Amino acid sequence: MSSSDFTKRYLPWVVATALFMEQLDSTIVNTAVPTMAVSLGVTPLSLKSVVTSYILSLAVAIPVSGWMADRFGTRRVFMTAVVIFTIASILCGLSVNTPMLVAARLLQGFGAAMMMPVGRITIIRTFPKAELLSAMNFVIIPALIGPLLGPTVGGLIVHWLSWREIFFINVPVGVAAIYLAWRYMPDYRDEHPRPLDVMGLILFGAGIALLSWLLEIFGEHRIDVTSATVLFAIAGFLLLAYFLHARRDDHPLLRLELFRIRTFRISVVGGFLTRLGVGGLPFLLPLLYQLGLGLPAWKSGLLMMPSAAAAMGMKFISVRVLAHFGYRQVLVVNTVLIGITISMYSFVHAGTPLYAIVAISLCLGFFNSLQFSSMNSIAYADVEQKESSMASTIASSMQQLSMSFGLAAGSLITGWYLGDVPQSDRVLLTEALHDAFLTLAVLTILSSAIFWLLRKEDGASISGSAKMATATTEAQSPPDA
Repeated sequence: MSSSDFTKRYLPWVVATALFMEQLDSTIVNTAVPTMAVSLGVTPLSLKSVVTSYILSLAVAIPVSGWMADRFGTRRVFMTAVVIFTIASILCGLSVNTPMLVAARLLQGFGAAMMMPVGRITIIRTFPKAELLSAMNFVIIPALIGPLLGPTVGGLIVHWLSWREIFFINVPVGVAAIYLAWRYMPDYRDEHPRPLDVMGLILFGAGIALLSWLLEIFGEHRIDVTSATVLFAIAGFLLLAYFLHARRDDHPLLRLELFRIRTFRISVVGGFLTRLGVGGLPFLLPLLYQLGLGLPAWKSGLLMMPSAAAAMGMKFISVRVLAHFGYRQVLVVNTVLIGITISMYSFVHAGTPLYAIVAISLCLGFFNSLQFSSMNSIAYADVEQKESSMASTIASSMQQLSMSFGLAAGSLITGWYLGDVPQSDRVLLTEALHDAFLTLAVLTILSSAIFWLLRKEDGASISGSAKMATATTEAQSPPDA
């Protein structure tokens, strides 16, 4: 086996292992907040900073990940990121007070911000476009499974052990990721790396951090309208200032000219809009199961497991689906199917059979897996390899922001329908959640319109549909005389 084949075989495992650790950690902490508050002698509300600090660190550090990979090399940056994340996890588990825990979470978020963008850059540079879909399809599975397993694993650990083990479980996974990266990750770097855009980092980092923080707390804290308006205006001003700066700078932090590439633009914008509907589900489904149906936390977590199983199943057929139907048809139809699936939750009530809920969960995982694999891979269909690190950085930044927007949208929509309804009133709460699911379903279906802008042949170099079309044409053509 050649070194190239050797790398291709194991590299997806390297990136997938680190991504699974990151995604699991980002959701598992929420379950343990009440127990952590008791242990540290503070109120659960005061531990909101433990969650927001991680989000803020991600938002600020992701934009600089591409520059670091070009400057210091993908292997060194990736391994350093995993080491930082693992050490920060240990510090989180050893924390004796809230400030120490928040500081450790900031460090952990910085490590996480380096892992996925740099891992994605390495995948893009290693695999030719004809093989890129299969590789990214494998790597995306942990991103779907981690958030689904997080609440379940977190609940079981807190129930049987202590909240500190939630962070310590990252240690063996981190050690495995470090070993795999040392053995199998190639070391790509730019021979002439661009200078770091310090002003751009300040403007974009501050703007995106402020916006992410506002979206994170918007649905859970009461913030007066004046303060919220002023803070949103400041965030908007900072991002607008970065936009004007990036147009003048020769080496901007994020090269916005990449949005002139039609497939990249549609992928990023379409993915952002689709996540407005999908992103609220991790917040809404536990509410429906625990408050609406009255299920304990561990049963609620188990009901989200079928989505993970379906996501893994889709991995085996998504390549063939995209090769047969093409990106345009798959993304348009599949986005609508996701919206319809979300609307099905509006029919779930206390008397709904368990198998029906499991069936909906299976469909959601199935369609979500195909959606994210398609959106993430089409982004690089027309991007040149020399622009891969910049494209990955922009896509990762927008995905992080879209997840915050999606969670905020789900929270705000639910709050709108709940009004002054007490959460102890199970019937009225369930009705409000049903209305929220229908609203998110409509938003998701409407987002499919952006994918109509794709052309039939877009992404053929990745999906293999071009090869299939050529083979079909040759088969139908008469033999040469």
